[in-house]
Amino acid sequence: MKKVPVPGKRNMLITSALPYVNNVPHLGNIIGCVLSADVFARFCRLRGYNVLYICGTDEYGTATETKAMEEGSTPKEICEKYHAIHKDIYKWFNISFDEFGRTSTPQQTEICQAIFTKLFKNSWISENTMQQPFCGTCQRFLADRFVEGTCPRPDCSYDSARGDQCEKCGKLLNPAELKNPRCKVCQATPRIRDTDHLFLELPLLKDILVEYINKMSIEGSWSDNAIKATQAWLKEGLKPRCITRDLKWGVPVPHEKYKDKVMFPCTLLGTGEKWTLMKSISVTEYLNYESGKFSKSKGVGVFGNDAKDTKIPSEVWRYYLLTNRPEASDTLFTWKDLQAKLNSELLNNLGNFVNRVLSFIAKPKGRGYGSIVPDAPGAETHCLTKTLAERVGKYVEQYLEDMEKIKLKQGLKTGMSISSEGNAYLQNTEFWKLYKEDEASCAIVIRTSVGLVYLIACLLEPFMPSFTMEVLKQLNLPPENIFSLSDDNGDLGKANRPWELLPPGHVIGTPAPLFKELTNEEVEHFSKKFAGSQANRAAT
Repeated sequence: MKKVPVPGKRNMLITSALPYVNNVPHLGNIIGCVLSADVFARFCRLRGYNVLYICGTDEYGTATETKAMEEGSTPKEICEKYHAIHKDIYKWFNISFDEFGRTSTPQQTEICQAIFTKLFKNSWISENTMQQPFCGTCQRFLADRFVEGTCPRPDCSYDSARGDQCEKCGKLLNPAELKNPRCKVCQATPRIRDTDHLFLELPLLKDILVEYINKMSIEGSWSDNAIKATQAWLKEGLKPRCITRDLKWGVPVPHEKYKDKVMFPCTLLGTGEKWTLMKSISVTEYLNYESGKFSKSKGVGVFGNDAKDTKIPSEVWRYYLLTNRPEASDTLFTWKDLQAKLNSELLNNLGNFVNRVLSFIAKPKGRGYGSIVPDAPGAETHCLTKTLAERVGKYVEQYLEDMEKIKLKQGLKTGMSISSEGNAYLQNTEFWKLYKEDEASCAIVIRTSVGLVYLIACLLEPFMPSFTMEVLKQLNLPPENIFSLSDDNGDLGKANRPWELLPPGHVIGTPAPLFKELTNEEVEHFSKKFAGSQANRAAT
């Protein structure tokens, strides 16, 4: 069903940086792109907002043409192949797109050309001549990614820097800055020639852009690194931005003089039309792999299909990537760290709490409750239960604040803290003794704890949706019976009365372990298996 804005509701359009279709996405791409947006979209749905999460593969441009040459196929064939691969990987990771499209569709071309026409009419586009590498062997102008060479920074001197950026030091480049430049296709040395291109006159748009940034960065609670990066670009001074390329694979420029070139998607502010503009932005730094950087071009790191092949469940990967989300600075993926977080946080904390509670309820009468949630009169005055409820209520408030500001890492940490509180509550009440010594108090503890299991499962749904579905199954609750975080329906008030979340007499399902230990032997195996590059692994 087509989603449209609903009057009176909070309407949320969510997207992420479109993943390039020239390769398999690695874990750094996934956490910095579609997974983070998915978590926020799922949270917003729990809040009752009208959410549209759209994304798609970025299919036009140099990267695709380069990959096509490498694989001896056409750009269209590359797009078909890798779009399917991306879609399959994101499905395995439980990414809940409302629409996952692609930039090579006729609709995209129509919209892009319409924006160009409006910008041209408004005089925001200029014509200029620029110098660009030309390969005499290939008889073509080389777009920035078709040129490689040595990084010009003296403290870097990386010998495989691209014409647009050095992967080692991160410096943004243009091909003319490279030392010892070479054509990526034939390795010949290109020479510089003049070529005419179209430019978006960003300096003329500066006042409109600055006003928009100053307003939205505050209203949208932009992350600090997003604000710093944006201000740094503004401080350097905006320059005309080239929006055409000497390529075959792209959106045709709707201009007679430039019909042999293709066009980058253009800006929205300059059209003067009422587009849905970005309000909030959350950016990440780099997730590094073991001792170096993830790299699609070099095949270094763990890729989406690799994660699937390990047989480690998708919710474990989601959890680990989100606890390690590089929100303020670079973070590091290591197999040992994955093992520690799985075994300690998921297995011994979260899984242990859920299983202890449900297993005790499932025990036959005389040793447990015969799978029936007990009644618990007097819970609101039970000392330890009252203290727990107050703490849980504050955690839920903090969780909502974290998530609304897209502080996903902190939101996950806050949600997991409730599980730690649950474990401490079980230990402090010594429920296994109460069952024989004080049946009424034991019933309070168990009904409160099973309510907490339900609450935690729902709060963690944005992060680990398949975990949530499994807990609901073990609670014998339908998937749609998820706890709402909406301010409108009154459910939130029950967060500090967890004994009210499941009714007395409710029959739970069959408890089962939720997580499996990752052994030292498995860690050693994966460390060796995923050392080096994908190409080397495939060769062996």
